[in-house]
Amino acid sequence: MKKIQESAENYLETILILHQRNGSVRSIDIASEMEFSKPSVSVAMKHLREKGHITMNPDGQISLTPEGRRIAAAVYERHLLFTRWLTSLGVAPQVAAEDACRIEHVISEESFRAIQRHVEGQEP
Repeated sequence: MKKIQESAENYLETILILHQRNGSVRSIDIASEMEFSKPSVSVAMKHLREKGHITMNPDGQISLTPEGRRIAAAVYERHLLFTRWLTSLGVAPQVAAEDACRIEHVISEESFRAIQRHVEGQEP
């Protein structure tokens, strides 16, 4: 996975989750979900548009581009696996989700896949 800034990964992951949950996404939805100010989200959306990760229609609906969706899905996959794994080890669900959010951005692809195989009971 090509490395982008952690904050960009968080925004893309949030857009993916909100789209799955609500069917559409606007900047105000992202601001509310992430507890960020609307101006901060607007600046981030401008950067994501410039990088080719999102599109925005005239009504303000935000969509992931194929590249943005690929990044968001990879980050979300990591988040779900780490949350599930930590919870299975006895970590409280809220703590597991918060820790997963930090881990998902710093672990290498090789280490993630090795942990994924282990968690899913697959041979190396």
